[in-house]
Amino acid sequence: MSEQISHELPADTPRTLYINGKNVEGAAGTFDVTNPATGEVLTSIANADVTQASQALDAAVGAQLEWQSTAPRERADLLRAAFDEVERRKDDFARVMTLEMGKTLAESYGEITYGAEYVRWFSEQAVRIAGRYMPTPEGNLRQLISKRAVGPCLLVTPWNFPLSMATRKIAPALAAGCTVVVRPASSTPLTTLLFGKVLADVGVPDGVVNVITCTDHKVVDSLIDDPRLRKLSFTGSTPVGQMLSAQAAHHNLRISMELGGNAAFVVFDDADVDAAVEGAKAAKMRNMGQACIAANRFILHESIADEFTEKFTAWMSSLPIGDGLDPNTKVGPIIATKDRDNIAALVDRAVEAGAKLETGGEVPTGVGSFYPPTVLTGVKPDAEIMRTEIFGPVAPITTFSTEQEALDIANSVPVGLAGYVFTRDFDRIQRFAERMETGMIGANTGLFSNAAAPFGGVKESGLGREGSFEGIEEYLETIYVALPNPWR
Repeated sequence: MSEQISHELPADTPRTLYINGKNVEGAAGTFDVTNPATGEVLTSIANADVTQASQALDAAVGAQLEWQSTAPRERADLLRAAFDEVERRKDDFARVMTLEMGKTLAESYGEITYGAEYVRWFSEQAVRIAGRYMPTPEGNLRQLISKRAVGPCLLVTPWNFPLSMATRKIAPALAAGCTVVVRPASSTPLTTLLFGKVLADVGVPDGVVNVITCTDHKVVDSLIDDPRLRKLSFTGSTPVGQMLSAQAAHHNLRISMELGGNAAFVVFDDADVDAAVEGAKAAKMRNMGQACIAANRFILHESIADEFTEKFTAWMSSLPIGDGLDPNTKVGPIIATKDRDNIAALVDRAVEAGAKLETGGEVPTGVGSFYPPTVLTGVKPDAEIMRTEIFGPVAPITTFSTEQEALDIANSVPVGLAGYVFTRDFDRIQRFAERMETGMIGANTGLFSNAAAPFGGVKESGLGREGSFEGIEEYLETIYVALPNPWR
């Protein structure tokens, strides 16, 4: 980490659209990117219109055949070069992320390690795309099964992890031989624009990666409605994902959806309470709680609830709040004032309904969209705050007495992205692994995201997986060629 951190963006941070290898001004003018820690405008960037979205897809379509025909090793080498360049420029990426999103520098550096690893992982998967050759059961045919790039993709990324959300979509798409149009969130577009520049700098051909920034939803709608598009990958809220899925159905578009979560953090009476508290720190407060896999509901066995609450509350109340560029800061701002106000209102309603504030719960005065780490006890399992994705540094706590009761509470919401279970009983871990309605489970750990592991949920938390071996399959079609038996 650099000793002195500038409050200015790196000089070469792109502020324009990137279409077919060219930097392009926005036909719809510009829009502002704001630092949530200060409320000040960082910069203004290009605002694309529907015509420019079509031009970006033109470029992706035009480059598709040549890119998918490029040798896998060449695609792999370009991705590995991009990984190396991100690592070389980690100070720049960390500064950009902290300035536009608000997370602490330590978390920004952590995201660089995590996000870059997707680039390295999929550089290694590019040369491992396999098929098979085998007879049919009747013996009259031979099956030649191969994988082929889906084609031009639209990748829509969220604001909370602006590098890793981009890399875990772009890297597998490129590794598979797909060209892409990337639309980053308008709140945090600068990190993705900088990553797009890295890809161009290492030699990814023109048209393969196109980055458009915009504020008008019609830009994305127009791309989804274009029959030349072959795949949509979206990370964001469940309501928006459901709307986009319905729209994509018009062309039977291939989709991947990584949507909302409401993770249960279950601690049993036989758990190591200190280890559970450490796990809760990571599961709740990563990115100020603004993570889809953040622990949202704390479900504690009644016999250890007081001990856990006391220790966790003491830690939460000790965390310094401030600008993420300050090395002493542990909790940065919420992404925007309106989001902070929504969190505050949710907490206020919980208190009115009978919850007890153990710490936090009061909006700080001054500039920036800050909210303090907050712990609530006496929360009913079916309370509004237990059924709502908080997306902030708030920990509502409820209690249980039996294993089935804990499982029922954990499964009582319509989403199922992640969950956490702390217990020394391995049989219980197996039971939760089989019955907890989530796509990912942290067993005695609060931090499990890894590029080599499949990331995704069940129920209303989405479709498909990112990362691991499954991640590249999302960008591949399976092709079957029937051949006569040469011996008949």
